[in-house]
This record gives sequence, C-alpha cells and structure tokens, in this order.
Amino acid sequence: MIYSVRHVTKFRYKPGVRESVMEVRMQPRSEGNQRCLSFDLTVKPNAAVMQYRDFLGNVVHHFDIAGTHSELNLTAQSLVEVLPIHDPDIAHAATWHDLDALVSSGDYYEMLLPSTFARPTALLDVLANELELHRRGTPLRMLFDISEGIHEKFSYVPNTTNVDSPIDDALSERKGVCQDFAHIMIALVRQLKIPCRYVSGYLFHANGDQVTTAEGASHAWIEAYLPGVGWSGFDPTNNTICGERHIRVAVGRDYAEVPPTRGVYKGGGESELSVSVTVSLSDSPAPEGTSLMVERRVPPPLVDNYLARQEQEQQQQ
Repeated sequence: MIYSVRHVTKFRYKPGVRESVMEVRMQPRSEGNQRCLSFDLTVKPNAAVMQYRDFLGNVVHHFDIAGTHSELNLTAQSLVEVLPIHDPDIAHAATWHDLDALVSSGDYYEMLLPSTFARPTALLDVLANELELHRRGTPLRMLFDISEGIHEKFSYVPNTTNVDSPIDDALSERKGVCQDFAHIMIALVRQLKIPCRYVSGYLFHANGDQVTTAEGASHAWIEAYLPGVGWSGFDPTNNTICGERHIRVAVGRDYAEVPPTRGVYKGGGESELSVSVTVSLSDSPAPEGTSLMVERRVPPPLVDNYLARQEQEQQQQ
C-alpha cells in the first residue's frame, strides 16, 4: 500500500510570543517493510528548517522563529509505502532461552529499563497479577496474551488522559487512549526482560473497519524484540499485530522521547493547540481531515526554557 499522510499542527499564542524554537518528529521511517517516498514540512511564519537523525534513527526537523508571532502553523506531507508482512509463527517461536541469549549479546539495555511514562507502580502490579504476568509458553505467546489482556480490561475513551498523564490515571479508571495502553504494555513487557519500545505513527482507517482509535489523530503502539524476528509491532488498543496499515514515524523508550512537536518560546501567556491528521490511499483524493482540537491554557515555560535563561544572562551583563 502507498499512503498519503497530511499532518497539520496549529499553535496560537495570546498575547503573541517574541521567539520560538521547535523540533518536529513527523517524517515516517524507512526500514523493514516501510519506505518514506517523499516528505515535505511547511512552516509559517517562514523559517529555515534543518534536520538530523537522533540515536534511534528518527528524523528530527528543527527551526527557530525569531520575530514576534501569534500563530505557528506546521504542515507535514508524506508519501509512504508499506508492504505486507507475515505474522510471526507461534508454533515455531523462539524460547525464553533464545531471548536471554540474544539480549545478553546485544545492546538493549535502555529498552529494558523503566522510563518516564513506562515504570512500575502499585496499580501496575495489580494488573500484572490479574494477567498472571510471569514467563510461560514463549515470548511471542506472552506478548499476545498481554496485548489481549489490556484490550479486554481497558476501554478506549478519547480525551480521558493527557499526553503527560502517568499510567496510573488509566490504570485506576481502566480507560484511556492508545498512548496509555502502549505505556502500560511496555512497562509489563520489560518486567519479563523483553526489550520493548514505544512507536508513534499513524493508522489507516479503511471503510467499515472495526479499529479502535480516533480518526484524524496520530496513533501509538509498541515493538518488542524477538529472536529470529527482530522488532515486531503489537497494537494493544486494537489487540492486533501491526501490519501494512500501521505507519511508523518515530521510536523511543516512551512518548517523552518522540512527541510530534516539542518546543519552547519566549513571552506569551496562553497557548492553544489544534491537530488534524489525514491518512489516505495515494490514488485517492486527500480530504482535509477531521480536526482534533486540544485547548491548553498554560503559562510559558520559564525554568527549563533556554530562551528564558538566555534572557536572564543578558540582563545580568
């Protein structure tokens, strides 16, 4: 399949800000069964956009807007080819011994440790007991069981958590969004000493399908490393193995490392963010998409904003 992906992000500031610096992770990865055929990022107000690859191979675009502005608009347009993949064979899956041997000979340390949003908690222990979380069968069979357990015990309810919500928010209410389910599964899988990472991307919605995730928004799932297979995707939100409808953009230990946008600004008082995502087959006309509006009225960052530190240093001179 070849998909056209349009990801539009709009920031509004009141009052306007004097300077903003931002990095963007929206370019789909080229690896395995996926190739990014083209990518274009448009920034308004105009800015010189530069790019680099981080240590996990994610493409990061970054820019600086020095003038005063009350809006910042980003439009990322991608053309991505995703080929079908064969589902892992449970009957011939590798053993726990095979997994341990592979992990001991490789560098998977960071994907085995707790991270910002995927760490053990008392409520996670309760869920682990319900799922009878201990090594049994094969690592592959265990991953299927965990994905199915999360899918059965949690309800997908949009807007019940925020991007910075800890997993206990979803664990206590037994509801959340794809990001929560991915973090919960990562935290459980790492307890079994299976390397596991967070994937941000998009999910193509076919007419009449039964997938559970918000259309018009990005998606999240997990990848676990298995002997003889490599990094394999599991989508606990939909209780499925990731295939040709999952478009990978960025990978990391959890969401904290791969947000679509991350930036700082100087000045302003309130900010509002709106996001619109459209994924369509490349030979189909791409509609404008469904807007997902998220309002945030927060003060500008001061302490860990290097622009603020820069301003303080200038005042001291």
